[in-house]
Amino acid sequence: MTGHLVPGPDPDGSTLLTTPAVESLLRAAVDHAGGHLDSWRLDHVDANPGLSTTATYLATVTWSYGTRSELLGVSARSSGPATSDGNAEIFADGDREVAVWLYPNDPDLPGLARAAYPDRMAELITSLGLVGRPVSPGQVSLRMIGYRPRRRAVVRVDVTDPRRTFYVKVLRGTLFADVLHRHRILLDAGVPAPEIAGTTDDNLLILAELPGRPLARAVFDPVEPCTAANLIGVLDTMPISVAALERRPPWSEAVNHYVQMVSAAMPSQAGRLAWMSQTIGQGLSAIPRGEEATHGDFHEGQVHVADGRVCGILDVDTIGPGRRADDLACMVAHLSTIQRMDAQQASRVHHLIRTWVPVFDERVDPTELRLRAAAVIISLATGPYRSQEPHWEHETVMILDAAEALVRQVV
Repeated sequence: MTGHLVPGPDPDGSTLLTTPAVESLLRAAVDHAGGHLDSWRLDHVDANPGLSTTATYLATVTWSYGTRSELLGVSARSSGPATSDGNAEIFADGDREVAVWLYPNDPDLPGLARAAYPDRMAELITSLGLVGRPVSPGQVSLRMIGYRPRRRAVVRVDVTDPRRTFYVKVLRGTLFADVLHRHRILLDAGVPAPEIAGTTDDNLLILAELPGRPLARAVFDPVEPCTAANLIGVLDTMPISVAALERRPPWSEAVNHYVQMVSAAMPSQAGRLAWMSQTIGQGLSAIPRGEEATHGDFHEGQVHVADGRVCGILDVDTIGPGRRADDLACMVAHLSTIQRMDAQQASRVHHLIRTWVPVFDERVDPTELRLRAAAVIISLATGPYRSQEPHWEHETVMILDAAEALVRQVV
């Protein structure tokens, strides 16, 4: 269903969902489900200024069978509830209607209700024959790797006997077939993407564990985990058919959107964000969009390494046409914004940046690389607020400092 346009000073619900005013909605939703809300705190915020806000809350709820921790989700839209909001409970707050759900019953991720429980995953592993024999719930452990409410989730599934690990991507129905197709394109071309172990009708994509270890951990090793040439090389193995897929706009094209998001959370940074956005836009305006096969979200969390070389790449949902500078800039941006490192870890990462960037500069235009990396960093600056980190303001400023440093290298 669709609703009416919400008037007033808080059209997207961002004030309602991030202040104590939301408590009445949370309490009503828990009461409706048969529980009592004892306490709550804001856990995660996804903001689309002027249009919509989705937030999750860690809550303590007393049920008839006892007290337990729960995750509650709420979505508000300036245009009123969307069709998929009807998969949640709709509650009214004055003139506004919002969707409220209790994890794992995410209204856009129907498969999450299966992926969140060991007994249901044990049943699925057995029915698909993933390990060659039946498994019990006691042989299955689950760990949530990442959850973006109403967008996607990734769950790590460990089977103890026989010992196997899988990663389950929980996808929206509108995206499932496309993501599956992209995985198959790379696998058929021999690109070291994760093997597809199974799929389900409720949009679960089950992937086998990659060999090696994540570059996100290996960047702290005392030896170089791989070379810049290795990183470029694995990208260059992607088949030309990738460039025929639907284009995913590079991060730099959305820089104004992320500037708006960060400025809304931290008005004190609006001035320098506007300057960076203008400089990035002007610097990239004459550059064509590119027709190379690109990963689309290439960073240390997406790469596995072994014996000093790249041995696998993850999250290939975003592959499509673009510029190699987009991928290399993404790697530079993420390495430049790793948070909460100790002095030794920071030294290791800075060494890699100093070693890899000159090689990247030989493959792509150095100015383009830095401006695109700065744009990616601005998108990453939404993370501390979205995840409600304890010191999110300080972390946001540090991230923006990294973006500004890159821009100033080329102006």
